[in-house]
Amino acid sequence: MQSSRWAQVWMSMGLLWFLLAIAVAPTNKLYQQGLVAFLWLPAMAMAWPARARLKELLYEQRWIYLPLFCLIVWSMISLLWTNVDDPSREYKRVLYILVFLLFFPVFADGRWQQVVRVMQWGGIGLALTALVAIIKFYVINGNGWSGRAEGLGELAHPILGGYVLGVAAVWLIHWLPRSRYLLPVWALAFAFLSAFVLLSQSRGAALALLFSLLAMPIWCRDRRSRIVAACALVVAVLAFWVMEALMLSRGASFRPQIFMSSLHIIAQHPWTGLGLGADYKVFAEGLYFDHAHNLFTHVTIMLGIPGLLLWAAVWFGILREAWKVRETYYAQGVIGIWVFSTLAMQFDAASLNGTPRAEWFISWLPIGLASVLVWARASSGACDKIPRSS
Repeated sequence: MQSSRWAQVWMSMGLLWFLLAIAVAPTNKLYQQGLVAFLWLPAMAMAWPARARLKELLYEQRWIYLPLFCLIVWSMISLLWTNVDDPSREYKRVLYILVFLLFFPVFADGRWQQVVRVMQWGGIGLALTALVAIIKFYVINGNGWSGRAEGLGELAHPILGGYVLGVAAVWLIHWLPRSRYLLPVWALAFAFLSAFVLLSQSRGAALALLFSLLAMPIWCRDRRSRIVAACALVVAVLAFWVMEALMLSRGASFRPQIFMSSLHIIAQHPWTGLGLGADYKVFAEGLYFDHAHNLFTHVTIMLGIPGLLLWAAVWFGILREAWKVRETYYAQGVIGIWVFSTLAMQFDAASLNGTPRAEWFISWLPIGLASVLVWARASSGACDKIPRSS
């Protein structure tokens, strides 16, 4: 059933909606409703026909899904002491996450190529939104070039836009099209995405993108990756030379102070945490901040040390599974996304259990994509053997 043409079209629309509608949907409510129609419903409807694939996944990636299951159970238990007004909403959000993760193996159905194709075109679409956002911010709205560019829709924030469009640049540079005629399109798309990251002046996103590209030859050992790394280094030096004053004017943005204050909160409830979805403030340098600006400390604040260990087991389990098949075209893209996401979540991301939003691109999306690694097959020269993008 999940392999039928209509089912694949339905689910392709769901993944594209997740990737693109966050920037083009007129309201967040419409974005969420579209996810229900195009992503949640097909995943649940086709889970039973795809049970053989799911069983294979759970066995092959048990070192990811066992700690993930324990993390969910511990999160549910923590609702007994959380300070949220309506714990039932947290149950609903956890269900959203589970169905989202369920979607990827159901959609792939043992074939990673179709996931890559949708991600490729989703990246191209996000590149177009980056170009439109730049034109709108600097040309139409008349902001000076020293202003921090904002994305469209739910990405209308320099940091969130920088992270989403930055990770899109990473998967585009890894998952190139087979057709050489499309390579100029990919190059332009990558340029638009990278330009937005720089213009957003989000140092976390810029550093995550830079280090992801510099480290690319480690897992994709070919001439192309070395050229990408060298070009990234040159562009980074030139960008820093041109934008040095802007980059350094904000200092460390209180990140060290926020981190130390977060450790103080953790020390008050080291084992139980404050509970899933708990509302808290971080006090640093006379200011209150809404979250810890670091996903690992945020998880520890909410779920304590047990939650941190379980989340770390899940997260580093992704790298373990991808590294085992790092010769494959698909795994190389997953590793690149994982490296970017790991670096990005050190500086700003602090949303693990919220409804689908920008932060999902560097938290739950890598886990969903990693589930398809089960069906990746190693082959020599995998970097050069890229699937058709259309």
